[in-house]
Amino acid sequence: MTADKPKGPASYFPSIEAKYGHPMQHWFDQIAPRLDQPHMQIVGFLKDEHGMGHGHANAIVAHALAARKGG
Repeated sequence: MTADKPKGPASYFPSIEAKYGHPMQHWFDQIAPRLDQPHMQIVGFLKDEHGMGHGHANAIVAHALAARKGG
């Protein structure tokens, strides 16, 4: 029996960790003070300040905002 693969934004996490060399908690900590900003503004921060690709940045922000809302 195989474990269920992550779906949605979490499906990007293994490749984000491999590409940028940090665990996911590092990225959640980076954006934590910005979670009151609009989604795309936080995405822009990850892209501009950390050189992250749009898809990876968007996945991190989407996951963090959903978790914050309890979803």
